[in-house]
Amino acid sequence: MRTALFNLGFRPFFLFGSVYAVISIFVWVQVYSGQSSHTLSFSSPMLWHAHEMIFGYAMAVITGFLLTAVRNWSGIKTINGLPLLLLLLCWLIARVLSFFDFRFWQFIFDNLYLIGFIIALTIPVVKAKHWKSFGIITKILLILASNILFYLGAAGSFEDGERIGLFSGLYLVISLVLMLSRRVMPMFIQNGVGYPVKLTNRVWLDRACLLLFLLFWIADVSTPNGKIATLLAGVLFILHSIRISGWYTSGIWKQPLLWSLYFAYGFLILGFLLKTLAGITNLSPNLAIHAFTYGGIGIMTLSMMSRISKGHTGRNIYEPSKAIFWMFVILFSGAVIRVIFPMIDMSHYMLWIKWSHLHWLVAFGIFVFLYIPILISPRVDGKPG
Repeated sequence: MRTALFNLGFRPFFLFGSVYAVISIFVWVQVYSGQSSHTLSFSSPMLWHAHEMIFGYAMAVITGFLLTAVRNWSGIKTINGLPLLLLLLCWLIARVLSFFDFRFWQFIFDNLYLIGFIIALTIPVVKAKHWKSFGIITKILLILASNILFYLGAAGSFEDGERIGLFSGLYLVISLVLMLSRRVMPMFIQNGVGYPVKLTNRVWLDRACLLLFLLFWIADVSTPNGKIATLLAGVLFILHSIRISGWYTSGIWKQPLLWSLYFAYGFLILGFLLKTLAGITNLSPNLAIHAFTYGGIGIMTLSMMSRISKGHTGRNIYEPSKAIFWMFVILFSGAVIRVIFPMIDMSHYMLWIKWSHLHWLVAFGIFVFLYIPILISPRVDGKPG
């Protein structure tokens, strides 16, 4: 049977992104715990871990999501076949090089991938004159700039470039996740609970969240955990709490592909709260970062990949297997261990990190096992895609 892996963007990037989520965290656990002395591409293993989770894993999922979504929004085909394979190869080569000391070539292929991704999104958007999608393309351009800045910092050519590039990349990814969640979460919930419901969205709230997050990004990168960033994080916590309350309906608890999205958004909100507390107490800012990343981005991306992979291959998204339920339970538990447990008992911090990593590996391992056949096989309904 002919593979369908390169029929549409979500297929290869969800598959290789999820595999990389397992491999990269496994390597990171070995290096962080001192069980391996393997030299990675950057001066600090922590920098490697942060860079690869943001610009490697998270961007792979975003690429797969947007190449699929832009086709639906614009009505214009996005890349498939050979161009999609070449884009994946640029991403994949950069990831492989990150495990070795080939930083220059990693820089070349990593940014070639991002440039190719931007072109692949821009062409259908311009053809369809779907101008409101240019906000998304602008964010990807800024992510490209952040990645270049990180590499320049790693090469010693730009002072503090690594920190600025990493945090800019992180906040831009969070901004994309929040923007895309606003577009799709209410629709997914309304269509998935099985009864008529109209969720609340407010234009003033959307604009306030967008503007204040932009200011928060600038403030926190300029003065980490400063007074302005702390204040803005507190306001964003309140605003996003209001937003998610307008999306609540009890039917979400019957669908793992809905409550997982809700929990993911909740962890992003928790990140703003912990960021606020870090600015006014001695709470470690690292906990806020992992609320954003492990809990927010991790659960959100796994949930989106699970839903989109089923929906866009003609499968029933409303009857997921029990394994999918437990996959989300395991990842949610890992996020609680990584973010909440250290606040309760810091003396076992290394234990919490190891246990949370194990939960991540198991959850993503389940996804890879379940979804490889789905991602490489043609649609069950015979439609293209």
